[in-house]
Amino acid sequence: MGTRSTPFDPGTHGGERADAARNRRAILDAASALFAERGADCVTVDQIAEAAGVGKGTIYRRFTDRSGLAMALLDQTDRELQHAILRGPPPIGPGAPAGERLAAFIGALADLLERHADLMSVAESGSGGVWYRGNVYASYRLHVEVLLREARPDADCATLADMVLAPLAADLYRHLRDDRGLEPERIRVAAVEAATLVAGAPTA
Repeated sequence: MGTRSTPFDPGTHGGERADAARNRRAILDAASALFAERGADCVTVDQIAEAAGVGKGTIYRRFTDRSGLAMALLDQTDRELQHAILRGPPPIGPGAPAGERLAAFIGALADLLERHADLMSVAESGSGGVWYRGNVYASYRLHVEVLLREARPDADCATLADMVLAPLAADLYRHLRDDRGLEPERIRVAAVEAATLVAGAPTA
């Protein structure tokens, strides 16, 4: 007697996808609320799981750890910045010289750090340099490299792009602001000036 095949039920798979989407949204909403309330450094995966109403294993399967969660939360912010870069008015958007666009972008990134320094610090804390291999950092780096190539086609722009972004690492930003007492605007101006110097200086 042959084995009866089970009919494919698209509703089952659709339901699983819907459940996964709801869990993802619940996790991100819970993490965002807890990070805002207590500070990203003070929130554990256990607390996020409890607030989201899911098992801790669900978080680890979807996001690996807290840094993966932070990177997912930053994804929306990155999309907004990418929109400004691609379609916004100059100087951050198209239509301005490369040096001016670079200065505007670094200024915007410094402003972003001031709003989300704790979250970005958690994102950068992932093991094995996962932040630097992730989509958010890759989008920042590519934009800086493209602008540097326009401003300084003779330079090692692929390496310089990382050097331009390095002063805006979240832990350094927090050290300058919190430990050394520098005002956010002072840090912003210095970061913009450093990037502008790189874009305008001749190759050594």
